[in-house]
Amino acid sequence: MERMAARKSKGLTLMEKMIRLETERLILRDYTADDLEQYCRLKMDAKTMYYLQDIQLHSFDEAERDFAAVLSDMASANRRFYFLHMELKRNHEQVGGIGYTVEADTPVGKLVHLGYFTYPAFWGRGYTTEALAAVLRYAFTQNGVYRVTTGCLAENRGSERVMQKNGLIKEAEHVDYEWHDGKMKTRLEYRLLRREWRVNEEK
Repeated sequence: MERMAARKSKGLTLMEKMIRLETERLILRDYTADDLEQYCRLKMDAKTMYYLQDIQLHSFDEAERDFAAVLSDMASANRRFYFLHMELKRNHEQVGGIGYTVEADTPVGKLVHLGYFTYPAFWGRGYTTEALAAVLRYAFTQNGVYRVTTGCLAENRGSERVMQKNGLIKEAEHVDYEWHDGKMKTRLEYRLLRREWRVNEEK
């Protein structure tokens, strides 16, 4: 059913295909051209991107090019990037970003890599856990996703708790795997399959 829904969506206009998810406290939606300034500010914020330095942006020009690529991909028939603007329902304040990249599209479904980043002011308040639950539901029931992978540095306990609270399963621990902030650090890898997500939902 999920694969059929994904195929049917290809005949929709861009506006009709734009993603908008709502949770108790949040709105998660596709970016629009009006979000350029917020997008740039978020991805250039050093504290927010501390654990994602490989995708941190360092100038407005660089961020503007990156944002243009995001909008272009959204309009593509073979969209790869499903990263959403995360904002508070009550006042539309930007919280961060969350989503996934399609790494392969197989006969059983899409294989995607997940990521998320939020402003430090919103850490420890359950927003990312809440957002991830909505993104996983969308991925597995509406976007034909079969397997989600993600990970974090072992020291990033907050990020790991978000994964655990959403039922993701630890697959690996790579000791001294990644050079980060002047030292080698251990990285953890997590996954969730569509059938595993369904079992969690039925509990």
